[in-house]
Amino acid sequence: MSDATMPERARVLKEFVPTKDFFVGIDSDGCAMDAMDIKHYECFTPSYIKFFDLQAASTIVRETALFVNLYSTTRGQNRWVALSRIFDLLRDRPEIEERGVKLPKGDALKAFLDSGYPRSDKGIADYAAANPSAEIEQCIEWGNGVNKMIAWMVKGCAPFPGVREAFEAMQADIDCMTVSATPMEALEREWVEHDLAKYMKVIAGQEMGSKAQHVEYAAKGKYADDHIMLIGDAPGDRDSAAQEGVCYYPIMPGSEAQSWRRFIDEALPRFLAGTYVGAYQDGLIEEFNALLPEKPSWPTISGS
Repeated sequence: MSDATMPERARVLKEFVPTKDFFVGIDSDGCAMDAMDIKHYECFTPSYIKFFDLQAASTIVRETALFVNLYSTTRGQNRWVALSRIFDLLRDRPEIEERGVKLPKGDALKAFLDSGYPRSDKGIADYAAANPSAEIEQCIEWGNGVNKMIAWMVKGCAPFPGVREAFEAMQADIDCMTVSATPMEALEREWVEHDLAKYMKVIAGQEMGSKAQHVEYAAKGKYADDHIMLIGDAPGDRDSAAQEGVCYYPIMPGSEAQSWRRFIDEALPRFLAGTYVGAYQDGLIEEFNALLPEKPSWPTISGS
């Protein structure tokens, strides 16, 4: 991405100067912070139901939303991408048709996703200013509602066991950064609340681009590729690491504490010794891939 099209807040990443020989980017929700479940169960999902008037199918919406956001290969996706997928899956559920529930068409949302505007709160607001529509305004109201719910609900969500110890173990040899699709306001509040921000060179959220872009701006060309690692809990994190040609360490959903212990005991020493890439990393990714299905188990209209 050229400097002209780089998000303004990402320039701090582009201008970052390494202080160590290694770089690790760490995702936040569901990876370092035990905040993903509460956000999706108590903030995102009720907001889908309220802001899109889906009360008549609330149980179906909840099941679909949690599948998309937590329990499938789309776990951890950008909120606007996930919203579009939820609409698509709901449209293919016979229960929605049987109950006569009216769903947003999703065309305006897809146009935003294809527009090249940043997939952030500011990006969709800027897109709406240039391409006004009732559907996009409804999506923005939903996003603002989610942010308010998170600010109200999500407090005291601690890091997973082993996270602080892992951060401390990395300080001598590694430049660490938070790499997340969460809005900056929430990231900074949560990481400061738990005294984790002091371990990070930069806290990078959705306003600074995608996770792959965070790695590109902050690390690519500044460290050897096998000296760069992304730690995450979602297939999108795995794919971002692969896109940039760097290492990936998976935090296994449901086994977060064990994953962080294995990172300290096994993966970190291998990463620093140059023996991480290859059979060891491949085995971890294979284990991770087996945890999350691509397709839902419920009946669909299309039969797919």
